[in-house]
Amino acid sequence: MVQYHRLIKKGEKLRVAVQQGSSGNATGGGGYLKSAKQRILSIIFLSFLCCCYFFSFSSFSLIDAFSKEVEGLVPYEQFIAPLCSGLSYGTICCDRTGFRSDICIMKGDIRTHSTSSSLFLFTSSQNKSKTPEKIKPYTRKWETSVMKTVQELNLVYRDQHHNNICDVKYHNIPAVFFSTGGYTGNVYHEFNEGIIPLFITSHHFNKKVVFIIVEYRNWWVSKYRDILSELSDYPLVDFNSENRTFCFKEAIVGLKIHNELSVDPSLTLGNKTILDFRNVLDRAYWPRIRGLIQEPGLSKPKLVIISRNGSRKVLNENLLVDLAEEIGFFVEVLRPDKTTELAKIYRSLNSSDVMIGVHGAAMTHFLFLKPRTVFIQIIPLGTEWAAETYYGEPAKKMRLNYIGYKIKPEESSLYDEYGEDDPIIRDPRSFTRKGWDYTKKIYLERQNVTLDLKRFSKPLSRAYKFSKQVVNSH
Repeated sequence: MVQYHRLIKKGEKLRVAVQQGSSGNATGGGGYLKSAKQRILSIIFLSFLCCCYFFSFSSFSLIDAFSKEVEGLVPYEQFIAPLCSGLSYGTICCDRTGFRSDICIMKGDIRTHSTSSSLFLFTSSQNKSKTPEKIKPYTRKWETSVMKTVQELNLVYRDQHHNNICDVKYHNIPAVFFSTGGYTGNVYHEFNEGIIPLFITSHHFNKKVVFIIVEYRNWWVSKYRDILSELSDYPLVDFNSENRTFCFKEAIVGLKIHNELSVDPSLTLGNKTILDFRNVLDRAYWPRIRGLIQEPGLSKPKLVIISRNGSRKVLNENLLVDLAEEIGFFVEVLRPDKTTELAKIYRSLNSSDVMIGVHGAAMTHFLFLKPRTVFIQIIPLGTEWAAETYYGEPAKKMRLNYIGYKIKPEESSLYDEYGEDDPIIRDPRSFTRKGWDYTKKIYLERQNVTLDLKRFSKPLSRAYKFSKQVVNSH
């Protein structure tokens, strides 16, 4: 008589151990053993199926919930548009409390309609009566003159029974709408009002987001394609040229901006900083240029001079190069213009130890420097506030060793034009406080620099000593 059955696991095999009664009578034991095996194996098989079902269901639910949390699909609104936090399905919400930009968020059955510059949210009749919203998705809200040139979008509730077929449907991928109008064409504004706000607004989606561009510019897309591909896995959409209807469950209209060329970690999901943005630049450009960095004189610190072609030129630039080489630098003079590929500029600056340039939009390229390298900004007369605000302070936040070199009146071409007693020379603030037009006309468009090389050699030598230590430590 069988007293018990016991499953013994050995390696990958399951065996059935059967102990017979003391009589030793094994009559019919083979049939019984076979039946016992079948019953036990059936029980094991059913138990296995139940476990698989349970764990697969549980794992799916947990993974799905976890991925949503990681992608930030639930909590991101409190950082992008705090007033819209917890927005319910079938609703449009606009947060207009920001000084620099408005942000609208839509959730539900969203469909594009480019011919009327509209986004439709199809919903029940009770929501259809809600007031539509209008927004210009550009990040200089306070500057009325430029905002007048930016295209406006209409966010409209529509009856859910209205016939509007989806040509392109994104089930669980949100959209971000923004404009490349405004001051696009100036590299400072392109990064400050476009690329960095785009990172702030979309990074938490982990590239699972569609960018829809209002006032689409082909040259802008070509220029920034490498960076854009690190923020989104999907093709860019030219809103105004698309006759197709794009459908989404969620959309952000407008971009979030923090400060000049900056990312405020306290205002981002995951406490992102400008260094996280710079990591995006590394991922965008490093694969393309890593095989091209073969600089001569690698034992020397490398200094890159950003040379200007228009106003605010360094008139004795050749002597500056001689001085830097005499101190011990390997020197490269970089003359970027609107046609210069960003990967080329990145290649030069990412491999450098020191960058020098006169205050202007080209200083935006300090973003390509590695942390702990040196950035020397030459500050002409009348540009102190702008130089520190737009480039000096942001450079420090990126952990660069920043040196602001304020020229003396004698180093300015305005000194020879107006003389030392003119208010333009003696008291630049009396003119710059009158407004941007005065600053631009006098101090930006009509001023060049002749460096006092004896005076400039001090910060240059300091930069060399620091850079030499860094080079030797590698």
